Amino acid sequence: MSSLAVQLYSVREQAAVDRRAVLRRIAGMGYGAVEPYDVHLDPGGLRDDLQEAGLSVCSVHAPLLDERRAAALAGAVTVGAETVIVPAAPAEWFADREGVELAARNIGEAAREAADHGLRLGYHNHWWELEQRVDGRPALEVLAELLDPSVLLEVDLYWAATGGVDPSELLTRLGERVSHLHVKDGPATQEGPMTAVGSGRVPIVDALNTAPDAVRIVELDHCATDMLQALADSHAYLTGLAGAGRVSP
Repeated sequence: MSSLAVQLYSVREQAAVDRRAVLRRIAGMGYGAVEPYDVHLDPGGLRDDLQEAGLSVCSVHAPLLDERRAAALAGAVTVGAETVIVPAAPAEWFADREGVELAARNIGEAAREAADHGLRLGYHNHWWELEQRVDGRPALEVLAELLDPSVLLEVDLYWAATGGVDPSELLTRLGERVSHLHVKDGPATQEGPMTAVGSGRVPIVDALNTAPDAVRIVELDHCATDMLQALADSHAYLTGLAGAGRVSP
C-alpha cells in the first residue's frame, strides 16, 4: 500500500450503503490510510471496519467548534488518530481582523482541549479564507500568525486555487506549519464538479514538490465521473508521479 490517504467524505454516499465494502475497495486501490469526517457518530464501528480493511487513520475531520467537540475528540482517540482537523469556520469570520481574531480564539480553545486528549489540532481551508483579505493579505495567513505555533494547517490545494492564490506560493509562505494536504483537482471553481487528480487545472506537481513531507489526502467533494473510479485514477496518477521521480514518494 502507498502512504496516500482518502478523505472519507468523498465516499459518503457509497459508505452509507456498505461502509466495510467501500473501505475494502479503497484498500484495494492501494491507499494505506483514510481521513474520516464523522468519528463522533460511530467510532467503534468505524475502527473495526478500518482494521478489517487494513487501513490506518492519518487524521480526522471533526466538529470541534460546537457542542459536538467532546464526542469528536473521544471518537478520534477511539479510531487511533493523532491529529484532528477543524474542517471549516464560518466565512464571515474571515472578513476582517476582528473576525480572524475570533476564529483564532475559538480554534485555540479547541486545540487546548485536543491536547488534553493527546491530540494535535489543525485547520483546513476553503476558498473564503483566501479570497477574503485582511491587511492586504489572504485571511488564512493572518489566522496562521495568530494561532499558537502548535496548531497545524491542512492546505486544500483546490480551494486555495479557487480562492485566487497560487497553491505553491501559499505553501511557501506558510512553511512548516503545513502538515497535511488535500489533493484534489477540477476546474478550480466553487460550482464545478471535481475530477480525478491530474485531470484538472490545479497545479498538483508544483504543490507537492513545495510541501514534500506533508501527508497527501485525496478528496473529491463531488465528482464529474464515477467517484470510486476517480479515486483509483487519482492514486494511479500520484503514484505514477512518484515512480517517475516528478514528486517525492
